[in-house]
Amino acid sequence: MKFNSKNIIGTIAFLISNGITAQFYVGIQSGIGNIQSDIAGIQTGNRLGGAVKAGYIYSLTTHFGIGSGLEFSQYKQEVSLSQSSATLTNIEVDASTSAFVYNVTTKNYRERQTLHALQIPLFVQYKSNNNNGIAFNFRAGAKYFLPINYKIKATADDVKGSAYYPDVNLTIDDLPEYGFGSQTNYSSSGKYKTKGIIMSVFELGFTFDMGSKHSLYTAMFLENGYGSILDQNKNESYISYNPTSASDRKANGLYSTNKDAEIKPVAFGVTLAWNFK
Repeated sequence: MKFNSKNIIGTIAFLISNGITAQFYVGIQSGIGNIQSDIAGIQTGNRLGGAVKAGYIYSLTTHFGIGSGLEFSQYKQEVSLSQSSATLTNIEVDASTSAFVYNVTTKNYRERQTLHALQIPLFVQYKSNNNNGIAFNFRAGAKYFLPINYKIKATADDVKGSAYYPDVNLTIDDLPEYGFGSQTNYSSSGKYKTKGIIMSVFELGFTFDMGSKHSLYTAMFLENGYGSILDQNKNESYISYNPTSASDRKANGLYSTNKDAEIKPVAFGVTLAWNFK
């Protein structure tokens, strides 16, 4: 799905120009943030994620309004291979431009991922009549999810890289000066190349009046991404090939092993915001 920046920027500009009738808000959200993938043979561990947000809701009628704003979110999770010891294969080219099958075997490989993103929401809100200072709220819409930085920290007890040259039926597994061999206590950092996607967003909650011009908003939220935030044009080994060393190999990450994989954010949890009338 392609994102039309001119349309959404124009909509936001329209709302700002009519901001005198808007309800402004600042808030936070917290819950489970997961970066889902369809890559086989890996497992993930969920960790708490969160976001800070600010925006406004322009009233269309007594019950309906349209809202937008800006959010900064963080996702964290741990990813590992389903088996404690596993071998993944990729095609590489050595210093002499000869292609070979690159086999990487790791033991207890772990990957800590941290994703920071900007989000631009655009949603419709339904708000019930105020009953004793309490109103029911329902919001539904979409967000443009723009990753800013997607870092990984990879560790493994042992990493072994070997090469198989099918043209000459030759296997090389112990030639460190050409990048083949073993390394214990592996640790390296890297990052994924990313692109923006669209997310759906739903919120269900209540507004509590805190005076004539302020109110407290609490809700449960659910967000789901469509498309993949991964942006690469070829498959890569999760631990890269270094043609000059077997002990200085960059971490490309498990998600880099399939350029066509769908890597998308999904989150649910609680929103807490303060409204200014």
